[in-house]
Amino acid sequence: MIIAKLIGSVWATRKSDSLNGLKFMLAEVIGGTSAGQRLIVVDTISAGIGDKVIVCTGSAARRMLGDDNIPVDAAVIGIIDDDCNIE
Repeated sequence: MIIAKLIGSVWATRKSDSLNGLKFMLAEVIGGTSAGQRLIVVDTISAGIGDKVIVCTGSAARRMLGDDNIPVDAAVIGIIDDDCNIE
């Protein structure tokens, strides 16, 4: 799992049919060796720009969406309420 901050929304007018209806956001990794890396994540829990979130990647992200065949590599699984000054 990764801690990240949501920094923007991503719109794709043309995409795989299996991605229709999903909300895409741009996230920036906070802390660790990957700090500053940016990811496109799927948000199914209504997080917003500026929120610090927990992101899962790989097959865990696809399981979060309930479909192992969907072409998604990162998904928001939680919004961080108190981060103990992570950054």
